[in-house]
Amino acid sequence: MPESYGSQLPALVQQLQSGAPAEMLEKFGGEADALGRVDFAARSAKVGDAAPEFTLPDQTGEQVSLRGALADGPVVLTFYRGEWCPYCNLQLRTYQGALEEFGKRGVRLIAVSPQTPDHSLSMAEKNRLEFSVLSDEGNATARAYGLVYEIDEAMRETYLKVGTDPLDFNGGDRRSWELPATATYAILPSGLIVFARVDGDYRKRTEPADVLEALE
Repeated sequence: MPESYGSQLPALVQQLQSGAPAEMLEKFGGEADALGRVDFAARSAKVGDAAPEFTLPDQTGEQVSLRGALADGPVVLTFYRGEWCPYCNLQLRTYQGALEEFGKRGVRLIAVSPQTPDHSLSMAEKNRLEFSVLSDEGNATARAYGLVYEIDEAMRETYLKVGTDPLDFNGGDRRSWELPATATYAILPSGLIVFARVDGDYRKRTEPADVLEALE
């Protein structure tokens, strides 16, 4: 199995610490801690549920449906915040590194965020992603999975001060500060969810090995 997300995380944290004021990092850490205390798992799609259906455009503009993907085998579905999130970039690069392992098991990998197709394409190119990166503009699909939250007003200025404005990335009729909690699901061809891990703390991500084990 390629290098895990967790093993690469310390290097990312060190990089962030060297490039941002300590006060800003403290605020983001506090936000992640607070979101981690929200019980997203209690209100979101769970193991044993039927996965909510969706059809969304990928990074090339092609429409991808969950039903169509499941016709070819199991699907690993992961929700992330956007191209601007360094933890998301690290996670998706880690999943790209495990893509061969997914393929050996006939598993299709799909990633979903609220950003526009242009930004999904940019993210796919930047991280050399070879799997579907879908645009859930307006967070309709994330809402169906019970994952949506809103960045509170106290944190919005902090995001803008570090040059991150989700509104520049996200599309849809409701261009807002809403984002999906990070979540990863394994879904059988029948549509049954057999693995679900949801965490508001966006620093914590599911390792490919964990979700592959659930599909064994």
